[in-house]
Amino acid sequence: MLDITQLYCSHLTSRTLPTQTPGPAMEAVAAAPFLVPFSMAGCKPRVVWQVTQSCNMNCLNCASNSRPRNYAAELSSHEAVELIDDLAGFDVPQLIFGGGEPLMRPDLLELVAHARKRNILTSLSTNGTLLTPANVAGLKRAGIHSVSVLLEGLGWEVDRQRGVRGAFEATVEGYRSCQAAGLDVGFHTPLNRWTFQELHRIFDWAERLHVRRLVFSHLVYAGRGNSPENDLTHAEKRRALDLILERAEDLVCRSVGMRIGTSENYVDGVYLYLQLVRKNPVRALRVLTQLQACESGVYGAGVGLAGIDSTGNVHPDPHWHRYVLGNIRETPFSKIWAKPTDPLLVGLRDRLPLLKGRCAHCRWQEACGGSLRVRAEECFDDPWMTDPACYLTGEEINKELPDQVEAMEDDVLLPEQAA
Repeated sequence: MLDITQLYCSHLTSRTLPTQTPGPAMEAVAAAPFLVPFSMAGCKPRVVWQVTQSCNMNCLNCASNSRPRNYAAELSSHEAVELIDDLAGFDVPQLIFGGGEPLMRPDLLELVAHARKRNILTSLSTNGTLLTPANVAGLKRAGIHSVSVLLEGLGWEVDRQRGVRGAFEATVEGYRSCQAAGLDVGFHTPLNRWTFQELHRIFDWAERLHVRRLVFSHLVYAGRGNSPENDLTHAEKRRALDLILERAEDLVCRSVGMRIGTSENYVDGVYLYLQLVRKNPVRALRVLTQLQACESGVYGAGVGLAGIDSTGNVHPDPHWHRYVLGNIRETPFSKIWAKPTDPLLVGLRDRLPLLKGRCAHCRWQEACGGSLRVRAEECFDDPWMTDPACYLTGEEINKELPDQVEAMEDDVLLPEQAA
């Protein structure tokens, strides 16, 4: 997740709000740490595990092609526990339980508890409709660290997307159950043709509900219905980011403790930097340094992110369904991930020299890493081609940095100048 509240808005707490007394929520935002960079050498991935493909919904745009039915050959409880033990021995820092709908798996709470016992940070990605008070209490006892609830819009639009009447209300009730239990819970909303028209309404609604975390996810073009035809144009992506940045700033200025982020497009970090550089060049330089340390070459597919499906297949990331690195029933995840011979895995870990098209000549490679390689493969059948979701203009890609920073103070050095 690109933390817009921290990276883009934290300068407000020190520059434009020096005489105000922030409340507890504002203090939490202001004190939140930067993304912590780490070296790609020895990097262990966050793992998104599709614990089941079964789901109680029938969503039009399901990324995992799930339906309300049982699926054969899914990992048994014994195999699941062995997988968790292997991940713990491999020092995986975070395990995200996904689906389908993970709460459809009968032994989910036992698996969460076992992962926490093995000191793995655990998260849940859910459609929210099964977050009953009893299930939420069980998740809390099991030691779940955070919950991310899917939100495809407001009201009837959610019911339409999921093919189930009452889905929106059930999702809201599930979120409230998590709030009441004191769990760290937030919403993630896809950026697509439908939600683009509703962004202001979604912000207003989230504030009324006292949402603490709201993340907007770009489409990845994987799964049922998640095609480029449902995506925003490049111009619309820029307008969406402008709106998200503007609303995030407004929340901080009014001391509303809602954290705003985006995901699935590392270009957002570059765009954030280009907008920030005219507002606070000193802060912008720090942000650029952070982005260069935390781009997709470190946190993305094949390096800092891995996917495991319900039958044990290992993927470079949870969206890369068509490429299988191995299966944990035959080889432990730790050995699959560590093997240096798979050509895609090797390429992802040194991707910049392999990039083609606009990505090959972009001056922001080190801050973006070529964004999502799976999106390039989905569109061009080539994982090293341009990410089609990059919305930077040719001028922004090629323009020299000093020309972009007309308002840069004289005493601020760019990385090239400092060298």
